[in-house]
Formats: sequence, C-alpha cells, structure tokens
Amino acid sequence: MNYIDDANLEARDDVVIQGIVTAWLRAFGQALASGDEKAVTSLLEDESNWRDVLAFTWHLTPLVGAKEIAEALVARQPTVEAQGFEISAARTPPRRVKRLGRDCIEAIYRFETKVGECEGVLRLVPASEGEEAYKAWVISTSLEELTGFEERIGTRRPSGAAYSRNFGGDNWEDVRRKAQAYEDRDPTVLVVGGAQAGLSIAARLNQVGVDTLVVEKWPRIGDSWRKRYHSLALHNAIRVNHLPYMPFPETWPNYIPKDMLGLWFEIYAQAMEINHWTNTEFTDGVWDAASKCWVATLKCAGGTDRVIRPRHIVFANGVSSYPLRPEIPGLDGFQGEVLHSEGFDSGAPYAGKRAIIIGTGSSANDIALDLHSFGCHTTMVQRGSTTVVSIVPSAQLNYALYDEGPPIDDCDLIASAPTPAMIIKAYQLVVQRMMELDREMIDGLKSIGFKFDIGEDDTGHQMKYRRRGGGYNLDAGSSELMIKGEIALLPNERIERYCPEGALLKDGTVVPADVIVLATGYYPQGELVRRALGAEMAERIGPVWGEDSDGELANMFKRTPQQGVWFIAGSLTQARIYSKYMALQIKAIEEGLVDTDPFA
Repeated sequence: MNYIDDANLEARDDVVIQGIVTAWLRAFGQALASGDEKAVTSLLEDESNWRDVLAFTWHLTPLVGAKEIAEALVARQPTVEAQGFEISAARTPPRRVKRLGRDCIEAIYRFETKVGECEGVLRLVPASEGEEAYKAWVISTSLEELTGFEERIGTRRPSGAAYSRNFGGDNWEDVRRKAQAYEDRDPTVLVVGGAQAGLSIAARLNQVGVDTLVVEKWPRIGDSWRKRYHSLALHNAIRVNHLPYMPFPETWPNYIPKDMLGLWFEIYAQAMEINHWTNTEFTDGVWDAASKCWVATLKCAGGTDRVIRPRHIVFANGVSSYPLRPEIPGLDGFQGEVLHSEGFDSGAPYAGKRAIIIGTGSSANDIALDLHSFGCHTTMVQRGSTTVVSIVPSAQLNYALYDEGPPIDDCDLIASAPTPAMIIKAYQLVVQRMMELDREMIDGLKSIGFKFDIGEDDTGHQMKYRRRGGGYNLDAGSSELMIKGEIALLPNERIERYCPEGALLKDGTVVPADVIVLATGYYPQGELVRRALGAEMAERIGPVWGEDSDGELANMFKRTPQQGVWFIAGSLTQARIYSKYMALQIKAIEEGLVDTDPFA
C-alpha cells in the first residue's frame, strides 16, 4: 500500500510541477511578445542567470541580473521573434533537483524563432517563502536547428539512391574517393586537426550540408593519441566522452586507453564520411578580403604543396599547441638524454636507470608512474604549486549530472546552461567535497613538502584547465608513491643548476640522471595562430582559450574578430556539445542568415 501511495504522490507532484513550468513559460512568452520589460523582469529572480547560445544573440552570451536580462531579451525580440514557449515533450520531464545547493524545479523547454528551433533549460524557485508564484533563477536559450537546414539524421537521413544499385555507375566507395580528392572544387571549411574536436565539427558540418575537409599531420587519423606515451588512458569516464552520432560500444572499458581511442577516431572518420587528408600539414594562410576566403597552403604527403581556398578555417589542434621548452640553467650541458613529455613513449628503455622529470602536472605524474614501473629511479621536480585530485572518485564529481538518468543529449543541454558565474560557484562546491574525499592524500603530500593548492578562488583543477590549460594532476597513483618515497620529490628552489651528471643542488650534491623529461607544458593556442597566420593576424584575433571579459572561453566555439577563423578544443564532452553550435553558426553564415561580423 505504501508503494502505491508513494507512486500516487509522485504522479501528483509531476502534474503540479508541469503546471508550474507551463504557467511560467506562458507568462514569459506573453511578456516577451508584448515587449513588456517590466513583466519579463518580474518573472526573474533578482540575481538570475541567462546564458544565450545563438538563439537571441548569435553569440555565447552570459548575463546576470533580472533587469539586465530583461533589457537584452526585449531588445532582441523584434529581430528574433521568439514564440511557442512550452515544455519539450521529447526531453526529460520537469523535475525537482538540487543545483548549487538550492532546491529548484528544472525543466527543458522548447520555442522557435524566425530562423530555427530552439530549446533551453529553466530552473524555477519560489518567488518568496509561502508564495505559490515561481521565478526563474536560471534560464538558457539555445539554437538547436536551422529551419530548412536540419541535420540529415533519423527520418531525414539520406536515401542512398545516388549510389544504391547504380549498375554501371559509381558505387559508394567511388563517390567517397572522388569527394575526398577535391580535384574539381575547394572545401567550404578546412579543419586543421583530426582528433576529437576536428572530427566532431566535421561530422556536424556534414549533416547540415557544408563541404568540409579535415587535414591531419600524422599518417593516420587517431595518431595524435596513438603517438602519446605508452600507458595513457582517458582520465574521465566513458559515459561523458561519446562523439556526436556514434556512442562508444557498450562493451568498452570505463577509462579508454589511448590506442583504443585512436582506433575509434579512425573508424569514426570513415563511418561518418568525413573527408580527410593525413600526412598533411597546414603551413600558411592568407585572407583574401576581396574574395572573402582563405588562401591556405597545405604540405601534403610526399612533400608537395597544395593551395586551396576555403571560406572558413577551423583550428582543432587542442588547447595547447607547440611544446614549451623553457630556458633552464645548465640543461644544455647535461650529458644524458633530454626530451619533452610530448616525445616520451615508454619507460621500458630506461629500466634500471635514473630519470628527472621537470614538472608535476598530469603528464609528468603519468610518466613518473610509467618509469617507476620499469624500475627506473625517478625524481620529480616541482616548480610551482599544483592542484592534485584523485581520478576516482573526486575527478568524476564534475560529471555527476551524467549519472542522474537523463539521456546524454539532455545532459549536454543542461551542462551548457550555466553562466560563468555559476560555473565558478559549482566548482567551489565540488572542490569542498573533493578535499574531503582526498584528505589523506593531500595531507600526505603536504607532509613531504609538496606545494599543493586548490586553484584560484578555490575552484580546483577544472578552472585551472579553463583558464590556463594546466597546473594540476589527475592522480593515477603517483602521489602515494611520492608519499612513500618510492618516487622522489625535489623542490625546484633546491636546484642551483643542471650539470653534465644531472641536477646540481645548492648544497653541492648532485641528483644523478640518465634522462631528463621536460613536462613543462605547451604554448597557448595563440602561438599556433602566430606561426600559421602571422603576428598581425594573431594580434587581431587576440587570446584563444582562457577567460574572456565576460567569463566565457576566449574566441572558442564562436565567431572571432577575424572573419572565417574558428577555434574548437577541449575534452570530448566539450567537442561534442560545442561542435553543434559552431556548425550552426557556419551554416547560418553560408546561408546569409547571420552577419559575418562577430560584433554585429
């Protein structure tokens, strides 16, 4: 009987929740349609958050504050013509959740504008204690589809008639071979980089009919992962890492090894019919202002050059670009082997030898584990304070949303809703829990003199990644070995300089080494732009990655100050989510639906 009562109560609550959300959406739609800024404001909490993803502004636009949000929405409404606000029937139903420590009603809703179908996330809280009225604490608005240019998936998938049973004509393989050759045309979009970001944006563009070529400098798609150190596996779980349209097999491990991932990328490129050239490096690009296209030079297999004229170049080379090799006193006199972490493969050649690793980030620690496993006496040099987080369970807390039950597409929409201010608050709360879970490890590290921090404004490793792309270690076991003394820790300030035998300390002793690994990070993406497009263009575009003035990632996933230049990078999750919105922007530009000026 109790089970029946509980079910009835839950069903009645679902009806109540749906009624609350429907009433709010109806009032919001009416206020917006009438241009009533005061009425819109009254529906929003004073410190409410709005993040627009293309739907109203054609940008990634965060705003905080009821008055500011209402002004912006009402100002854009005559151009946008948003209407039809209602609960999205195809999505997870509205539900009660706790977000950032607050109880709220969370709903996914839909609406349409004059250019496309949109969806958003709504979080409602009681207007005040004892009142039945609700106000929006969070509202997001995302363009999901361009009317007339919908993705060719599901019921809109291609018929295959062009090559199906085409006796005497081209079959599918012939069509694909000719499409990839680009003998009679130039691609509309050139994507530089064939890992998760490049493949995701190419797959998305394919589905909205934008001719796209991916170039990869390595011999095979996936080599950018295969060529990394031997023991590498993803540090976050498979549930958040799927690429668009093709989830990983249910049989795959929770943490994917790098060679397995590289194999999947190669399969993905073929299955998603992505035009790609391997052994091909983008070497130069010049903007032709008169023709509104790029003159791009590619160094192809065999050393030959090919010049193409795409209207867009998407840089998908990752958060970091070229290995950073800082000037380190005395290192040029070291008589052993010196290599950057990018060039490290396996600890096997160093079995029984001695290694110094300069750096204490994730790559440095993974390499230390690999060297240690082969019996190499390993010393890690810590230059600056580092955030350390256990891979399990702490690092996985950031993806708790994906364990709540909704489909991954719903989770992606929810994950894209918070403003930067909310993201900071969320990470601060998560870090508090991480500190509890990792207390023993943290105390142990501090006891041996390890310089530990929890990031600027206590936001942990995720904001370090967002702001600078490094400065943290997702710990796979090296911390325990350091605490036990099996991997040595050497503070950089104890080193006078490096010498032929290793590291000369200020007390006159030497830490001997046969190999020194520079786990010293990479130049930011701006360096890639400078080398590829020139200093003037790099200056025009400005910083890439890191926080912009509004807290969003600088020049990522959106139009940049230079027409036809785009950047996509980050985790597989970020690539999956934001490739969709980048593809919509590029398609909209190609169809004349949006101005090419990013500040229009």
